[in-house]
Amino acid sequence: MPRHDCVTPSMECASLRLTLHRRHTTCSTQHVGTQRATRFDCAHPQDRNIFVAKPKIVNESALGLTVGMWSERQRTTAQYRSFPSSYKHRVNMESLFSKYVKIASVVAAYWTISISMVFVNKYLLSSEDLKLDAPLFVTWFQCGVTVILCVLLSVAGQLFPDYVSFPALKFDPKVMRDTLPLSIVFVCMITFNNLCLKYIGVAFYFVGRSLTTVFNVIFTYLLLQQTTSARALLCCGIIIAGFFLGVNQEGASGSLSIIGVAFGVMASASVALNAIFTKKILPLVDNNVWRLTLYNNINASFLFLPLMAIFGEVKTIYEFPLLSSVTFWNWMIISGVFGFAIGYVTGLQIQVTSPLTHNISGTAKACAQTVLACIYFREEKTSLWWLSNLVVLAGSGSYTEVKRREMKQQHRQDVAAAEKQEEILDAMEEKKAPPPV
Repeated sequence: MPRHDCVTPSMECASLRLTLHRRHTTCSTQHVGTQRATRFDCAHPQDRNIFVAKPKIVNESALGLTVGMWSERQRTTAQYRSFPSSYKHRVNMESLFSKYVKIASVVAAYWTISISMVFVNKYLLSSEDLKLDAPLFVTWFQCGVTVILCVLLSVAGQLFPDYVSFPALKFDPKVMRDTLPLSIVFVCMITFNNLCLKYIGVAFYFVGRSLTTVFNVIFTYLLLQQTTSARALLCCGIIIAGFFLGVNQEGASGSLSIIGVAFGVMASASVALNAIFTKKILPLVDNNVWRLTLYNNINASFLFLPLMAIFGEVKTIYEFPLLSSVTFWNWMIISGVFGFAIGYVTGLQIQVTSPLTHNISGTAKACAQTVLACIYFREEKTSLWWLSNLVVLAGSGSYTEVKRREMKQQHRQDVAAAEKQEEILDAMEEKKAPPPV
């Protein structure tokens, strides 16, 4: 009784059309008179009931035809695999090209939205055309737009899941109260950011808020009791030197605003605190960033109301001559949409690249923003002023690289410790195991 081993992923035996999906299957062929009974001994138990064929009457010509068809298929496959090295290369290049296009599109969107948001906010906060002295109102309106967009996109994601990808957002008053401390820090952050932008120029905005990394190191030590390496501290020293050099040169050019610099320092501290509080509060919202965004902006919308009344912005808005202007409200809505979109594209850029690449992109974006501001507002700066920007850029980039290497080294140590612990546990289990009989 002849026996044949089938090592191909698919095979046709006589008139049976059975497909063996990448499994090692043994075909046993046995002659019974003029009939040929075909039996498949499958290596997988779940396949034994599938690959069982009833006896079929098969003549030799049909079997020869089947073998011929299989040989032809093998030749075709061999021909396909012989020449397509260039084809495969072209497919891989197309896939790689599409990936590069996606990354470039996301980075371009991040740059465009971030830079545009700064210029639009500068126009609303200190434009001579508007003359609107109500930074808290502008910030409050942007929070309201973010809340509305979150709700609309959440509803659209449930109604049209094939077209809108947005998580369902649920509202919980208890969680809203728990996120209140973070919301207070969030209100301080966006308020000081806008106040800093109101009193200083866009070109100096990057240097004016460059101490975020320094405050991050300080608060990490004070609140989390985590120390920082000497190399990272050296990078912070470079950032501080660039900051003071920039302040000095801004004063030499006659455009320095002390209150603007003070708001910039407070904005930097608030950004660092916001990052720490966000990490602690995220588990309360199931690590859902959009849900946290919703709670933050709802709380902020209520927190801004008494602040607007205390600082007299309610009267300012009531007496604002362009309150009924469609153009003014269009700019306000655009600023709110940009405020919402920057959160989305920031997360998207981190997703398609990496946190390190995101930081590098943000640093390069700040440099481009500074150059564009000088060109747009026709500002002339000294060589030392430009040097201060380069020093801050170098310090920020170096800090990012140092932290990346430290995280990579820590990861290796954790993996090695886990492997060693696993070896110890395995050795203990072997000692406890009874001797073989």
